Amino acid sequence: MVIKTIDAATIQKCFLAGANALDARKEVINDLNVFPVPDGDTGTNMTMTIMSAAREAAAIEQVDMKQLCKAISSGSLRGARGNSGVILSQLLRGFTKEIVKTEEVDVAILAKAFERAVDSAYKAVMKPKEGTILTVARGGAEKAMEQAERTDNLLEFMNTVILHMRDVLDQTPEMLPVLKQAGVVDSGGEGLLTIMEGAYDAILGKEIRYEVEPDKTRVAVGDLGRGADAGAVAEADIKFGYCTEFIVMLEKKFAHAEEKSFKAYLESIGDSIVCVADDDIVKIHVHTNDPGLAIQKGLTYGSLTSMKIDNMREEHNERVIRDAEKKAAEQKDEEEREAKRRGDVLEPIRYETVEDNSETEKKTSMVADPTKGTIEEGSSVKEWKKNAFISVSVGEGLSQIFEDLGVDVIIEGGQTMNPSTQDILQAIEEINADHIFVLPNNSNIILAAEQAKELTEDKNIIVIPTKNIPQGISALVAFAEDSSVEENTEAMTEALSTVKSGQVTYAVRDTSLDGRQIKAGDIMGLSDKTIETVGSDVTETTIDLIKKLMDEESELVTIYYGEEGTEEDAGRIAAAIEELDAELEVDIQYGGQPIYYYFVSVE
Repeated sequence: MVIKTIDAATIQKCFLAGANALDARKEVINDLNVFPVPDGDTGTNMTMTIMSAAREAAAIEQVDMKQLCKAISSGSLRGARGNSGVILSQLLRGFTKEIVKTEEVDVAILAKAFERAVDSAYKAVMKPKEGTILTVARGGAEKAMEQAERTDNLLEFMNTVILHMRDVLDQTPEMLPVLKQAGVVDSGGEGLLTIMEGAYDAILGKEIRYEVEPDKTRVAVGDLGRGADAGAVAEADIKFGYCTEFIVMLEKKFAHAEEKSFKAYLESIGDSIVCVADDDIVKIHVHTNDPGLAIQKGLTYGSLTSMKIDNMREEHNERVIRDAEKKAAEQKDEEEREAKRRGDVLEPIRYETVEDNSETEKKTSMVADPTKGTIEEGSSVKEWKKNAFISVSVGEGLSQIFEDLGVDVIIEGGQTMNPSTQDILQAIEEINADHIFVLPNNSNIILAAEQAKELTEDKNIIVIPTKNIPQGISALVAFAEDSSVEENTEAMTEALSTVKSGQVTYAVRDTSLDGRQIKAGDIMGLSDKTIETVGSDVTETTIDLIKKLMDEESELVTIYYGEEGTEEDAGRIAAAIEELDAELEVDIQYGGQPIYYYFVSVE
């Protein structure tokens, strides 16, 4: 069979087939991860990234190349999770920027698209490492350019490129010793090949699944503004009753001046404004009492799609009743437990559900234009600040520590569920500040934070490359309000090198690493660089880890115990460490993090 060109409808099928192929094999790809920690694994992150784009691509009924490329590029950029997800989103972005120029794709265009995809991905990574998904992608692009001169048959072209990419993937253990020790190939490269093979099956006409399941991982993941709505609807009076969302397909100029004007208009009719322009579309989110006004304004810039209007007052009433019932039940359970502890007998208590319409947060005015200092009264948007902070955190105690240190928005997530670029963008939208410092607190989230920075045009975003929670805390302590943004950036970044960090968790799979055989269920003590110690006892493993992190200059050890730990257990660890050095200060903090028994820092 000979196929020389494919149109947008075929590419849509190929993309959806590739996405579903990855979804079906994500656990197999997860198992290729070298580090056996319970984290946001490669297969999961790549799947959540591509599915964000697949849902947008699948929603296009009358598909054309421009719409399809926009859906794939924008959906993957905003849905990107983890380093592998960000790299995948950049591959897709570069690929679509090439094919969007034509109505049909042939071998020559496809080869150029592969080459542009790789170029985009390499530019996105500060220090590209060979033996990874980047290497596999580059191998495919090089073979594609070579094959484009030999054949015009897309089937022959794709088959040859995929076979070559498989050969490159098989060589990755020779490029990265850690892969060779574990006896696996690179998981990101395997994920990319899985997508390619799924797309190829679609061109061959095999019976495969094109339907995309709705996102069930969280409420409206990737939907601009929705994360803020859930809490706001539950706790505040509803001044503006309709949550209004739509996308404008631009038909006229929409530069910075037009964007600023549109935002100003939306602020005049509502609050919780989100107005994000991305090439030829604008995503709008506003709370207003007259959705028609927002829609009419949007129509002056182009046609509308993906319109959605929710009555928040109805949602509010339902949530208040639900929360009141839950609170009453929790209160009753606590009183009964307390009574049992005291040996008392409680008389039956009557509980009534009461609707609470009191404001939990005082509404403040905002500076509509900080350069002019004009004030718009009655807005529920937070007051404009000079500096603000966003931090990724997991665990009630850790989040409270960050809030006490002045963090404005906490993004729940971290090791076990890496936040997406969209999650970080949404947090940025919630803050009105000249300078916003973002603390990823995980090496697998830094790229997503950098990508959010690139997608933000109207605020100065500074990503401090914190790789763990203790580094994030140290960076915040180093911040000085009276210093310039440049001075603070330097001080916060330098603070990262003053703290040695570790974490204690369990192995989720068997593996071999650094000559050490690790079995599923073993307790592991990890530093930023490697697995430092393995044992069967949590307390002993934690003590051993801290010993390995300490040196003659160590002055302070901080132990953050997780949701499965207790202060008493942490105290026993502290006592053992204090016996090593009487002058060493040991601090115990409640972290409340899941999965990880302890986070530790040594300064």
